[in-house]
Amino acid sequence: MVSERLKIVLVCEDCGARNYKRTKARKVGEIQERLELKKFCPACGKHTVHRESR
Repeated sequence: MVSERLKIVLVCEDCGARNYKRTKARKVGEIQERLELKKFCPACGKHTVHRESR
């Protein structure tokens, strides 16, 4: 049975650290955009853009 949600990892744009894990809804038949959030990066010590990485 396939899960209805995808597991994704958010990666810091500045240092490349993998800081956050999330899930997002699986959309059938549509091309999904990569999730982009501004989150705190403990490795950098500041708020940076984090992008989705599967």
